[in-house]
Amino acid sequence: MSSAAYIAPNTASDRPGDALHRKIAWRLMPILVAGYIIAYIDRVNVSFAKLQMLGDLKFSDSVYGVGAGIFFLGYFAFEIPSNIILHKVGARIWICRVIVTWGLVSALTALVRTPFQFYAARLLLGVAEAGFFPGMILYLTYWFPAHRRAAMVALLMAGNPVSGIIGGPLSGFILQHFAHAGGISGWQWLFILEAIPAVVFGGIIFLFLDNRVVDAKWLSRSERAIVASEIDAEAATKSHVSLGHVFTSPKVWLLCVIFFGIEMGSYAVGFWQPTIIRQTGVKDAFAIGLLTTIPYAAALVALVLTGRHSDRSRERRWHAIFPCLASAAGFTLCTLAGSNTPLAMLGLVLAAAGVITALAMFWALPTSILGGNAAAAGIAFVNCTGNLGGFFSPAIIGFLKAHTGTLNSGLYLVAGCMIASSILIFTVAPAAAVSLQPQEEPV
Repeated sequence: MSSAAYIAPNTASDRPGDALHRKIAWRLMPILVAGYIIAYIDRVNVSFAKLQMLGDLKFSDSVYGVGAGIFFLGYFAFEIPSNIILHKVGARIWICRVIVTWGLVSALTALVRTPFQFYAARLLLGVAEAGFFPGMILYLTYWFPAHRRAAMVALLMAGNPVSGIIGGPLSGFILQHFAHAGGISGWQWLFILEAIPAVVFGGIIFLFLDNRVVDAKWLSRSERAIVASEIDAEAATKSHVSLGHVFTSPKVWLLCVIFFGIEMGSYAVGFWQPTIIRQTGVKDAFAIGLLTTIPYAAALVALVLTGRHSDRSRERRWHAIFPCLASAAGFTLCTLAGSNTPLAMLGLVLAAAGVITALAMFWALPTSILGGNAAAAGIAFVNCTGNLGGFFSPAIIGFLKAHTGTLNSGLYLVAGCMIASSILIFTVAPAAAVSLQPQEEPV
């Protein structure tokens, strides 16, 4: 899954077409990865705003948890319609619209005063951002054939830990140094300032992102023809199955449950990491921001090394199981840390590195289990359904913290979800050779 090797300088061992697709990758992927980094920062910066916002607005942890997670209900409802519109009107216009809209909604979150307003802002942010990540996945199918696409998806997903490395110190700095500047609270400045890159980047998308290969003036006519013919030939070989067959498959539902469990862990880190660090006794917002870079840096290294080893060994199951178990151990360590900051940081390193690596390794499973058109429909359904873990994770943890006074019970629950996902991966992976494709009737 490591992408670096796929866009390295040309070598004698390159396959036919490598240089051309490397050229395309260098043109498109920096734009897409930058967009994903901005999106993820705007999605989870509420975890830093929480450090001041809850006190200013007298919100409970339960209100915060529901507000953080309700984002995913809007995301869930509009993910598929957004992708359909993107396919019809083109990525350049639609992705520009998506980015500018979520930037404006994120900035307007600075105006919330009541729980209902907070819920509405987060829900609208999910609606605005819906379709960005799946839209990027769809967009990659316009440029890269299937045997080259996994590397590009891995590179795109590397934006997750990179966003944490950038976003943590930036958010902490804004909270500390902009507090009450111009009579505006630090958490309000956080939403306003971190929304600006999204609005600006929307213009960059509009200017530099081509809808399809045929629009790419930076490719020669022969290069455009080569890529277009390869994509068209691949599309012509795809068979079709009914959506009902996909939605009733036990394998697809198992994948949904696995992904749901991993997402529970992913957003436990994303939405609660600053709180976990602060409850160990670290009060300085900028120091908390700096500390959050450590787990994300470890996650980036783990993602690259695990992906390379998985590709070399061509083994997927255990490369997904072990990160899940490491993440469960990390969440458990966080419950034992108390005021011990180093122990909490060790737990967060294991939790973040494990869950982010598990996410990347997970997406190798559906393509090995599902075949043909079932893969396209099944992956969309798995992503859409599993992302609901992003709603339940912060909501349940916030509810439990409000009623118990500690994050421990919620973190134990998330650790249990990670263990359950690892068990289910072991169950479903041996059947990888069995496809959802129905047998063709003899002619």
